[in-house]
Amino acid sequence: GAAAAAVTGAGPLRSISADEIDRALDYPALIAALDDAFRADIVVPARHHHTIARGSKDPAVKTADATLLIMPAWHGDAGGFIGCKLATIFPDNARLGKPSLYGQYLLLSGATGEPLAVLDGRVLTAWRTGAASALAARYLARPDAAHLVMIGAGALAPHLVRAHAAVRPIKRVTLWNRSRARAVATAFALAAGGIETEVTDDLAAAVREADIVSCATLATEPVLKGAWLKAGTHVDLVGSFTPRMREADDRVLTRARLFVDTRGALKEAGDLTGPLRRKVIAPADIRGDLSELCRGTVKGRRNAREITLFKS
Repeated sequence: GAAAAAVTGAGPLRSISADEIDRALDYPALIAALDDAFRADIVVPARHHHTIARGSKDPAVKTADATLLIMPAWHGDAGGFIGCKLATIFPDNARLGKPSLYGQYLLLSGATGEPLAVLDGRVLTAWRTGAASALAARYLARPDAAHLVMIGAGALAPHLVRAHAAVRPIKRVTLWNRSRARAVATAFALAAGGIETEVTDDLAAAVREADIVSCATLATEPVLKGAWLKAGTHVDLVGSFTPRMREADDRVLTRARLFVDTRGALKEAGDLTGPLRRKVIAPADIRGDLSELCRGTVKGRRNAREITLFKS
């Protein structure tokens, strides 16, 4: 509403904080808004991702490179909006007690190009990511999906759990993380919000019982194995956003019907780029994107036994 008012020149540039975003949003409304947006005339160019070398010159010290992400989008009609998110990913920030992701979102008038608002990009990203995965699950997960396995206990995990619970009757949440202490802390925070969560050290056993598996890590080697998936599972791959990152092995991809957030994932996400390059899968194996699912131009889940996969 503030942004819409600013289009007419009413008011200065707004700065919208993380707390304001958290207070304003809820998952049912945001998922519905995203559903509408993916049906609308919105242009989403391929985002830019740039590797920033941050490796240590000392071979005994393992450090990870950083990533700069630039993500533009705009309404096709002149009366809409233009937006661009600028984000950084520094995987080693956990050692400093800082988030791995920082970002800002700049909202502009689609009629004049003038800036309207700057929003906290880190929290906005978490909300949008959770909502997109839940929107995909609404078309791809079984209607009776009740057991969610969450792989990864970072900042996105609580959002993904709450978002999936907004679209499916989730009664059981199992959380796995490389660091058990981080998993316990995240599970405690979810429980405080009313979602009872169990922590497991046996990921394979948990996945074998899952109806939905959501994976949000910074892994560069697969942590999810296709051999573990039971018939009817929906897989939600979130973490891989560069060709060097990977969360799922080839067997996950060959067992599933594949869908993507946008087609840019075929060039950006290591979960797809590697298997495509090695011809494990072909471009034609990508059955649709979120826009096509929302518009009904492609079929989502067809039966209770097929395995589906959404790459965010």
